[in-house]
Amino acid sequence: MRIVFAGTPAFAASAMQALIEAGHEVALVLTRQDRPAGRGLRFSASEVKQIAQQAQLPLLQPQTLKDAKLQEHLHGANAQFMVVAAYGLLLPRPVLDLFPAGCINIHASLLPRWRGAAPIQRAILAGDSETGISIMHMVEGLDSGPVYLARRITIEAHDSAGTVHDRLAALGARCIVEALPAIASGALEAAPQNELDVTYAHKINKDEAAIDWRLGAVELDRQVRAFNPSPGAYSTWRGESLKIWRAAVTSDSPAQAGTILRADAQGIVVACGSGALRVTELQRAGGKRLAATEFLRGLTLTTGERLGA
Repeated sequence: MRIVFAGTPAFAASAMQALIEAGHEVALVLTRQDRPAGRGLRFSASEVKQIAQQAQLPLLQPQTLKDAKLQEHLHGANAQFMVVAAYGLLLPRPVLDLFPAGCINIHASLLPRWRGAAPIQRAILAGDSETGISIMHMVEGLDSGPVYLARRITIEAHDSAGTVHDRLAALGARCIVEALPAIASGALEAAPQNELDVTYAHKINKDEAAIDWRLGAVELDRQVRAFNPSPGAYSTWRGESLKIWRAAVTSDSPAQAGTILRADAQGIVVACGSGALRVTELQRAGGKRLAATEFLRGLTLTTGERLGA
């Protein structure tokens, strides 16, 4: 089938690569404009742009989809579908109406749960036991269109946003390849979402990543996992920022929240409002991510010292 593809990060790139390999004709690719990244703040191409360039596909990076000339260009692509995955721009009504088979979105949650920008992080923060991929027919409302197909995965106790993302990216790629021909033939019909079950995955604010040790260890464990790899849950230690990348809940004697109970080869155990966290990977400001054993080689952490004080 002839399609237009709109997406930006690695999650979208997995789907586009799968569609290319499945033999679909990608008539045009849309992605966000290059943005500064890394310590040098050099402009870098999105993962979708990199694949489009490697495959020598027509590529556009518009600032908006409301421009009439851009819409004419989309119409001229003569595509049956527009496939959208983590694109980052809203599709106005004229664009939604351009394609005979509609605009199809690959969304990283089990809709109607977690509509919006950060479904993976919000699912982990909420303690959800599962999430998945929804293949949805796009309408003007935020992720509110009817769903053609949904596939589930379990969120394991050790999962971070990064590991869930990678599994969902692979699953989303398989789902869109499965769904497109079935939608085109009429074998798949979209079912409306239950509005009573809607939850919203609001965009992540970096302030949410600040660790409050007065909270329970279970809640803080979710916070660490939800913000790995970005933006990274953090506390303070000896006046500097300290990112916590991996931890696990443990039961220890109660102490003032943030108190270091012990630091050894098994990790750095910190008291929480209830329970404790064993921190096993962390990073000082300007330093590298280190396993706790490496972190402790050149440092002495004193039992009774506090984080976040």
